[in-house]
Amino acid sequence: MAAEVRAFLEVRRRLQSALLVVGEPKEGGLPLDVSVRWSSLQVRSPEGCTDVQLPAEVRLAPSTCGGLQYVPGDGLHLRLQACAEPCPKLISVFNQSPQAQEHYTFYCQSCGDVIIRDRRLLRVLPLPSANWASLVEEWCCHPDPFAQKSLHPGHGDCFVGDTFYLVNLRSQPCQDPKANTKVICKRCKVTLGETMSPETTKFYMTEIIIQPSERSFPVIPRSEFVQSIVGQRLGELASARSTFRFLIQGQDGRVFILLWLLNSDSLVIEALRSSRSVTKFPLLEETWRTDSTSARNAVKVLYQPCTKSRNEKLAREWESDISVHTVTLPSASCLELLLILSRSTATLPVSLRRMNSFQTEGEPQRPAVCSVGIRCKERTRAAE
Repeated sequence: MAAEVRAFLEVRRRLQSALLVVGEPKEGGLPLDVSVRWSSLQVRSPEGCTDVQLPAEVRLAPSTCGGLQYVPGDGLHLRLQACAEPCPKLISVFNQSPQAQEHYTFYCQSCGDVIIRDRRLLRVLPLPSANWASLVEEWCCHPDPFAQKSLHPGHGDCFVGDTFYLVNLRSQPCQDPKANTKVICKRCKVTLGETMSPETTKFYMTEIIIQPSERSFPVIPRSEFVQSIVGQRLGELASARSTFRFLIQGQDGRVFILLWLLNSDSLVIEALRSSRSVTKFPLLEETWRTDSTSARNAVKVLYQPCTKSRNEKLAREWESDISVHTVTLPSASCLELLLILSRSTATLPVSLRRMNSFQTEGEPQRPAVCSVGIRCKERTRAAE
């Protein structure tokens, strides 16, 4: 008879290590016997036996199992070495990287309305950091030639910022005249961006989808899209600018979240017998897959909410710290992101939900074909 089992496995690609959490069984489910194999897990309890097959790209080294610990409310924790091979299936389908000399259509992500139709991008260029003008003043030995000047795209240009695109539009078909400088979707009334000049419009990456014109609009759940875009951008910004602390603020400058990036090389595998009665353990993931043993790329972060006057002192300290990078999003998207983070925290194993005062959101060895058994006759002995 198959037992109802939940398991959570986080593999760190760079470190080639893994944390395995085998969920606590139902009352009376002990003793519990767990066998770890190079490509699967087997869990035996008085209720029955369950085999969990790992994805093909993930291999464990059973002989390296260590750090066994029983955590009340979570279950069994153990660490071991692991190998995660690159897999094309794990590449995010939400990656938006427009290329020059191609035709693209811009859509409102919320409702699919066309914002810019079949636009040929002659140049796609990255923008410098937000404080580039200050750096020019420090490095130039003569008056700043760029003083009081802004970088605006010409016809056919697309400038890529931290969380936005700048494009040249002579007309604003999607703009609500009552919305001042805001660019509003004429169908669903979502704020897509803002006008920077009579011809320059800023579109936020969390609000639009850019697709080659020959493709159709992809229907993507809102939370998945926000997670994918934010996770991708955090990883890219940390790599390019060697910063791991981010201040998430709205268009009006109001701080919503203090976020600390732990790593962006995690691979998360969840296995469960019954999704209706077992709580999942998601991180801030790039994609959500319905397969119960699928692997997902994940970005693991710590965060502090700053709504309702919380963490004001800490937010002021981060604002004055030059090592903290500010990320600006529409206020509604900041609240969406905070909700996603809080939901994800609530579904993590209890022991992984906090680190200090922050909340969590998520030599190589050849795998051996053998197994190690873990038997816990009673909880007190397992805890020891």
